[in-house]
Amino acid sequence: MTTGVPPACPVSAAPAVSAAARVAAADTAVPVTPSAPSAAGTDDTLDLRLPTGPASGPSTGPYRAPYGPVPEPAARPDLLDTVADWGPVTTAAGVFRLVPVRIERDLRLVTAWMNDPAVAAFWHLAGPAETTTAHLRAQVDGDGRSVPCLGVLSGVPMSYWEVYRADLDPLARYHPVRPHDTGLHLLIGAAADRGRGVGTVLLRAVSDLVLDRRPACGRVIAEPDIRNVPSVAAFLRAGFRLAAEAELPGKRAAVVVRDRALRHAL
Repeated sequence: MTTGVPPACPVSAAPAVSAAARVAAADTAVPVTPSAPSAAGTDDTLDLRLPTGPASGPSTGPYRAPYGPVPEPAARPDLLDTVADWGPVTTAAGVFRLVPVRIERDLRLVTAWMNDPAVAAFWHLAGPAETTTAHLRAQVDGDGRSVPCLGVLSGVPMSYWEVYRADLDPLARYHPVRPHDTGLHLLIGAAADRGRGVGTVLLRAVSDLVLDRRPACGRVIAEPDIRNVPSVAAFLRAGFRLAAEAELPGKRAAVVVRDRALRHAL
C-alpha cells in the first residue's frame, strides 16, 4: 500500500447523458480498480483511528470444502462482521461464496490474474509474485478494514474481491461517505466468465450479502475507473446508481452506490 495522496480534488456530479452514453453498449463486469491508499490527517476526511475494545471471537463457520479450510484469524478488531462467516448464496450462475485469501494457497492464482492484460490495465499490479504478495499482505496483516477474498462459484475460484470499510478508506477524502459504508473491488479472473453477465449476477449477490450481514451498513459503494465501461454498466444493472464522478489518485472514478433503502426498487 502506498501513501502520499495529493490534496483532495473536487467531486462533480455526473451528467446523466454522459453516464448513459458510457454504459449503453456494455454487458459484463471486468476488473474494478481499487483506490490508492493515503496518509490520514487532513481536515476533509474521517478520523481513521480504530475503535478500542475487545477483539471479536473466533469464526464459528469455517469454509472447509471444496476449497480447503480457513484458519482461525488472528485476534484484531472485526470491522467487517466476519466476512468468512457470511456463508454461501445461491445465484443464477451457481452457488457462490467469498473465501478470505490465504497467501500460501492462493498466491499463484491471484498473481496470474493480475498479469492478465485486461486486469493489469486497471489494477496496475502486473509483475512477479512479490508484487501480488505485497498487495495481499498489506490487507491480510492489516487492521481488518479490508478483507481480500476469492470468489468461489460452484466450487471453483473464479474472481478476486476486496471488501473494505469505505468510511476508513482514502476514498473518504474524495467523496462523502457515511459510517459503516462498505466498499467493493473485484476482478473476474477467467476471460470465459466475462462478457456473459456473470459479473452483474455476482455484484448483486455480494452487495446483498453485505446488506444482510452488516446491519449497520446503509450503503455499498464502488469506484470503478470511468474508462472501464463494462464494469460501470455491470454495477448499474446490479442495482447501483451513479452518484458522482471523482478524481482519485491514478484514475477518474465513477462512484456507484447501492442504497439499503432502494435495494428492492433498483
